[in-house]
Amino acid sequence: MLDDAIKAINQLFSPPLRAVLWKSIGLALALIVVVGIVLERLIVHLVDAGSASAEASFGTSAHWPVSAVAWLLSIAAGLGIIVGSVMLMPAVTAMVGSFFADQIADEVEREHYPADPLGKAVPLWLALWEGIKTALLALVVYLCAAPLLLFAGFGAVVFFLATAYVLGREYFELAAMRLRPHAEAKALRRRNAGVVYVGGLFIAAFVSIPIVNLATPLFAMAFMVHLHKRLSGKAL
Repeated sequence: MLDDAIKAINQLFSPPLRAVLWKSIGLALALIVVVGIVLERLIVHLVDAGSASAEASFGTSAHWPVSAVAWLLSIAAGLGIIVGSVMLMPAVTAMVGSFFADQIADEVEREHYPADPLGKAVPLWLALWEGIKTALLALVVYLCAAPLLLFAGFGAVVFFLATAYVLGREYFELAAMRLRPHAEAKALRRRNAGVVYVGGLFIAAFVSIPIVNLATPLFAMAFMVHLHKRLSGKAL
């Protein structure tokens, strides 16, 4: 499995995947910016509404204290959005990966498995649906793990282990669906749940590295193509 990860990393910057890499990074950054703007506007609205309510309750004499608290809350919220954008990367990469999965898999299969039949592209609507489901699941995991960050980083461990399951499952099934029906791909993943989960740990480690994690869709898809090929060979 380590060899699969090394192959995936080595192919990230190959000429055929370089354009996909930049498109993937651009889309990931765009999604993060959009989410950040929406959250920032929502927080500002809530802080302003809370400030107005507090001043109405305590009178104009509370204007400066309330303004000071609102300013501190805005700063804290801004920092929270920055930190949150890092933790939202699993959800972002799930969405981005659904757009470029087949382009990545095509290049990996041509480079490393030229004698094997080339996989068929997964219908875009199906890939997007899988990406949306995985992104929503990742968001639920984030919301559950965030409060646990207060307990000596326990939330970070939970988040890491859950990310391994969520992303490992999505990318393995995307790789498998190129060569087998949807139901069969899921069944293969279930039969090899332990191996796929360990593979997901590699992806979770990759997505936890700031900046580098923008390339997660390429690494994850390439890695899971290799893993699927090995598991398919054992199943024959």
